[in-house]
Amino acid sequence: MATATFRIWRGNKEGGKFQDYTTEVSEGMVVLDAVLRIQAEKANDLAVRWNCKAGKCGSCSAEINGIPKLMCMTRLSELSLDLPVIIEPMQSFPSIKDLVTDVSWNFEVKKKIKKFSPRKADASDGTWRMAQNDVNRVQEFRKCIECFLCQNVCHVLRDHHLHNEFIGPRFFVYSANLEMNPLDTQDRLEQLKDTQGIGYCNITKCCTKVCPESITITDNAIIPLKERVADEFYDPLKKLIRLFRKKK
Repeated sequence: MATATFRIWRGNKEGGKFQDYTTEVSEGMVVLDAVLRIQAEKANDLAVRWNCKAGKCGSCSAEINGIPKLMCMTRLSELSLDLPVIIEPMQSFPSIKDLVTDVSWNFEVKKKIKKFSPRKADASDGTWRMAQNDVNRVQEFRKCIECFLCQNVCHVLRDHHLHNEFIGPRFFVYSANLEMNPLDTQDRLEQLKDTQGIGYCNITKCCTKVCPESITITDNAIIPLKERVADEFYDPLKKLIRLFRKKK
């Protein structure tokens, strides 16, 4: 059986350092397997968050050799084991301990987004009718597992720390899922413009690149939302109409 070295960040919000651990690895192992083996055999106090080990719960997000990934979906065969595999926590959120970060900010953000509010049912049996194209359009947004890798890699949160002004790509996806649903009656455009910071996104597509569910975050969610905001608030004709209405 081969061995490999894993350079794991150990510490908390007060600070920390990387520590090397060498452990046995075998064919088919993923990074999470190695981390749990190290935890069991060499570092019982190593903090790591995980649950399903199937890429569906989003719990084991981390940075592996500098790239945001799910540890349970990153096979060791994809990595070069000649050098230590560097594992560290997500950088956009406060450290709790070792590989575990405090992502509670995301859940507070979600509470502030206007919830789904359907229009009155349009069928005698109390149900609704909508075109299949409309169903298909929002379907991919529902695949999100809230791993927050997209939030972690977004430079507005990671580098500029604008958590009070910007909700991040995960919640633009959530908002798009609601805004693009023809049954919904809420208007979230002013919220997106004024308090949720969609204007800060410069569509680098870094969030799309790291999504483990392959959601086309930038092209299918963020850009259409930016277009809707621009049409509503920056279209010259609409601005003129609003000005005329105010004067009346």
